[in-house]
Amino acid sequence: QVPLVESGGGLVQAGGSLRLSCTASGRTFGSYAMGWFRQAPGKEREFVAAVNWSGGTTYYADAVKGRFTISRDNAKNTVYLQMNSLKPEDTAVYYCAAGLGIATVLRTRGPDSWGQGTQVTVSS
Repeated sequence: QVPLVESGGGLVQAGGSLRLSCTASGRTFGSYAMGWFRQAPGKEREFVAAVNWSGGTTYYADAVKGRFTISRDNAKNTVYLQMNSLKPEDTAVYYCAAGLGIATVLRTRGPDSWGQGTQVTVSS
């Protein structure tokens, strides 16, 4: 497992942007595929985006495709989620996750490690 800490959440108006960051501890960050998930009140946690170990392959949920961008900087042990054109339905706690292999971060039961989450609230 790898310790993960998210940051960058907050309150934003609809149409605005936020960038989430997730920083890992240790020297093995570059070995992990990384993912972002979110959980809205009363709903199950859902997949948002994922990136492979090198950053060369990415996946997105249909609900965020074209608005969110996942990227990583292995030199900084950090993965990012740039969120543009935010909508009230994007309001949720956002979690980053790590797993060995891209397939492990495409579903909620796959990752080896989870961050503590960061709240994103989009007002209408």
